Amino acid sequence: MQDKRESGQNFNNDADVKVEENQPNDKNSNQFRPQRRPYYNRRRKYYHKPDQRPIQKEKFFNKISVVIPLFDEEESIIPLANELRKALRPLETSYEIIFVDDGSTDKSLQNIKEVCRTDKRFKFISFKKNYGKSAALQVGFKQATGDVVVTMDADLQDDPSEISNLLAKLNEGYDLVSGWKKIRHDPIIKRYSSRFFNLVTRLISGIKIHDFNCGLKVYRKEVVENIKVYGELHRYLPVFAFWQGYKVSEVIVKHHSRRYGKSKFGISRFFKGFIDLITVIFTTRYIQRPMHLFGFFGAFSFFLGIIVNGYLTYLWVTGGYLSNRPMLFLGILLIIVGVQFFSVGLLGEMFVHNARSEKEYIIKEKG
Repeated sequence: MQDKRESGQNFNNDADVKVEENQPNDKNSNQFRPQRRPYYNRRRKYYHKPDQRPIQKEKFFNKISVVIPLFDEEESIIPLANELRKALRPLETSYEIIFVDDGSTDKSLQNIKEVCRTDKRFKFISFKKNYGKSAALQVGFKQATGDVVVTMDADLQDDPSEISNLLAKLNEGYDLVSGWKKIRHDPIIKRYSSRFFNLVTRLISGIKIHDFNCGLKVYRKEVVENIKVYGELHRYLPVFAFWQGYKVSEVIVKHHSRRYGKSKFGISRFFKGFIDLITVIFTTRYIQRPMHLFGFFGAFSFFLGIIVNGYLTYLWVTGGYLSNRPMLFLGILLIIVGVQFFSVGLLGEMFVHNARSEKEYIIKEKG
């Protein structure tokens, strides 16, 4: 009986031990704490249902300046102002619109004043006479206060709704974005002459865009501050920017037929454009090293003349006659022209050396 009691006692002790083992001895154990849902679980609805979160629209820039040069566009002013308000409102960015009246002779200035009177975001500049689109753009650039500048024509062929697409492309890291009127609503002569002009400009300048003369462009403010526009060089603004180290790109934009009036530019602008292209190439590539341009042509002409006259000299030494060979005059002319090119290049180098200034260099950063 004692063994049984002892064994029973031992059994009870073992049971008691087992019970004590199952019960936690640590008062700080988690079993004595109320179970709480983690913080992120209580906020699970917020994290796992992003559709319920407020959607924030992307803000491209702090302020947008729209520069619009115009000449005799009285019918287009008020419709253009309404379309600009509609296009810029979704951007939720402050903006200003600057009309530059290039000496209009119709009621364009009156309509501009009416728009500016009703909306303080619209401003205007009026020239005493017609100075040209380049002058209007240059004055508009100086007047602009935004950190991004948009240019467009006032004839309603450029669509203001494309401004957001150009700004989105500019926000990818570019400094200038030009519109590309891939589908144009212009006369056939103007379309094909423009294609030929853009092809030649693209080959000579090395910039891979298709429409240099599109009026719809966006620039960062520092680009327009470092570009001087004069004469009729407004169509080459991408070339100026590219050769100053800025990144240039393009976006396909919609193009509309002209609603009112007629174009102020004739076919002659394309002939003038090629002359201006030579000016742009010289002022961008060789303005600081004119000898590289004139020296090349001078050396080519000089050595070609030497070869021609050397051949004629060989014929004369071997008993030939030179009296009936006009190539002698060609050789002499080539040598003289080569010397003249060299002289012009040296004079250009002297002017550049004396007029050199640090202001001509654009500094990106300083440490």
